[in-house]
Amino acid sequence: MKRKILAILLLFITAFSYAQEEAVTLSTPTGDINGMLLLPDSGTPCPIVLIIAGSGPTDMDGNTIGTDYRNNSLRLLAEALAKNGIATLRYDKRGIGKSSLAGSKEEDLRFEHYIDDAAGWTELLGKDKRFNRIVVAGHSEGSLIGMVASNKSPHVNAYISIAGCGSPAYEIIEEQLSQQPEQIQREAATINKELKEGRTVENVPTYFAALYRKSVQPYLISWFCYSPPKEIAKLKIPTLILQGDKDIQVGVKEAEKLRMGRLFSSYHIIENMNHVLKECKSNDIVLQLQTYKDPAIPVKQELIEYIVSFVKQ
Repeated sequence: MKRKILAILLLFITAFSYAQEEAVTLSTPTGDINGMLLLPDSGTPCPIVLIIAGSGPTDMDGNTIGTDYRNNSLRLLAEALAKNGIATLRYDKRGIGKSSLAGSKEEDLRFEHYIDDAAGWTELLGKDKRFNRIVVAGHSEGSLIGMVASNKSPHVNAYISIAGCGSPAYEIIEEQLSQQPEQIQREAATINKELKEGRTVENVPTYFAALYRKSVQPYLISWFCYSPPKEIAKLKIPTLILQGDKDIQVGVKEAEKLRMGRLFSSYHIIENMNHVLKECKSNDIVLQLQTYKDPAIPVKQELIEYIVSFVKQ
């Protein structure tokens, strides 16, 4: 019995001996943004990847707060990179999880807040002598945030887009409404036109209240200003674009648009990888959702290999 207990303890120690966690904080004018460093247990300067989560109430681990969609995709990615000698920093976005107190009122939030937060983390990392190379990796909406932040920061050495959109936000909204009646499509296009020109819309149909409510319109105006292909074209650093072919949220054509904006990027379509970076051989929604809720499923090995090779090149 003692030997069995000892064996279990040794297994537990070995499983976690490759890395150590360290809580970190970024101070902003509206409150603290809280993150987590995962450091390989090497003791020597190493590269670090800043991981930026996607849209909505997504926390630093890649989970949707308030639901049972706990896949731990970003945490699993960080752990896999640590095993390969690469440090990571992931964080709860303002207004989310441990950074909830930094959340502004909805009517005061702008897309630039997320960009400034990411750029702030790169400034903090740039002063840390434990890291010899800073790479920004944005997932989904975090892709656009990351590329704009990378252009703002002199400390960033390379950039990675993971399941990032290549279309401006207003085009994505209109595509998502493409199966709705023609009247609804026209109304959405009309509202988007006003927002693109920087004007709020007073009379929004009740069925659009969730999407275009008055308090969120200033955020949409700020978000609509950015075109991912134009932003990625501004990058003067090595760039990697990664996309799964079983992603039912962001299609391969979005990655192709990013690639056209940055023809000298490294570009890979990963077979049977979905939006939460896991193996899924079908676009069937039931099978897809199983991976969204299962933290035991690892992230795709090809994803890890591409990132490790790119970061260490």
